[in-house]
Amino acid sequence: MGESSDSVSIDIDLIPLGGKECTVKTSRGSVSVLVCGDQEKPALITYPDVALNYVSCFQGLLFCPEAASLLLHNFCIYHIDAPGHELGADVISSDEPLLCVDDLADQIAEVLDFFGLREVLCLGVTAGAYVLTLFAMKYKERVLGLILVSPICKSPSWTEWLYNKVLMNLLYFYGMCGLLKECLLQRYFSKELRCSVQGAESDIILTCRRLLDERQSLNVMRFLQAINARHDLTEGLKDLQCKTLIFAGESSPFHAESVYMSTKMNKKISALVEVQACGSLVTEEHPNSMITPLECFLMGFGYHRQIHVASSSSNGSNPASPSSHSCIAPELLSPESLGIKLKPIRTRVDVEI
Repeated sequence: MGESSDSVSIDIDLIPLGGKECTVKTSRGSVSVLVCGDQEKPALITYPDVALNYVSCFQGLLFCPEAASLLLHNFCIYHIDAPGHELGADVISSDEPLLCVDDLADQIAEVLDFFGLREVLCLGVTAGAYVLTLFAMKYKERVLGLILVSPICKSPSWTEWLYNKVLMNLLYFYGMCGLLKECLLQRYFSKELRCSVQGAESDIILTCRRLLDERQSLNVMRFLQAINARHDLTEGLKDLQCKTLIFAGESSPFHAESVYMSTKMNKKISALVEVQACGSLVTEEHPNSMITPLECFLMGFGYHRQIHVASSSSNGSNPASPSSHSCIAPELLSPESLGIKLKPIRTRVDVEI
């Protein structure tokens, strides 16, 4: 692959996903990327929400056996973290310029160049979904499909803008304090999960609290500052030509905006799934609700779950590149073919403890 000599690649054991972590030096600063899988396979890139990284944002989904057999079998996954959000990150120097959302989107293009990737599928959550949508608008020829979880597309309202300003002040003066973590947990998870009837916090909440403690508060502030200065993408949504699947947690503070975003996209190549009793972080709170829509969506590109046949691995073949499936049946592009209605199917997964 086309790796530049001034980039640093470090092999580590990722807990819990496994893979190789690379630090890619771009013209806009360094970006941490975890590569999971065979790099000869088609590429799926991920981008997490504010204060999260690949572990805290995507491990719930990838721990589902059905999702693993679908995603890890078909793709090499490139987990891109927002600058300074990777495991063990140092505080970004104050001498480094603040990045805007366009800089973050351009960083992704440089990461793809570094790995020699021509076209990719994208999976992003909320702020990460915004960055990937912006990337798809700026680099249309490089994005085959978008999977967006509780996405945002508008400029922040005055209420959100002021709220984020309060969070940035907390980050600057108090770091990752208890109050800030509560605010972030409200952003990610539903009240049903956060306020357990039994009184004890769920493992998901406890794990997220622990992972938030590992974040560098000033780095989180920089990402939040970029998202708080984002611009409205509405006008460009109708021009997106890539197939798009949107998951919207009904208890997410961004639910209305996610639904609004779906109405502004080409309905022939986009679909919306609303997940009942779930916050923004569907990948962690109700990952099982994503399996069937994801499987149907990816069928449109010719991808299927792994079938355990003894002879299937003997020829050493990899899944075909999405570009080799240029003739896609039109019915596969419709929301109805996904088993999804745009005023939609409501999915709830009862988690047995």
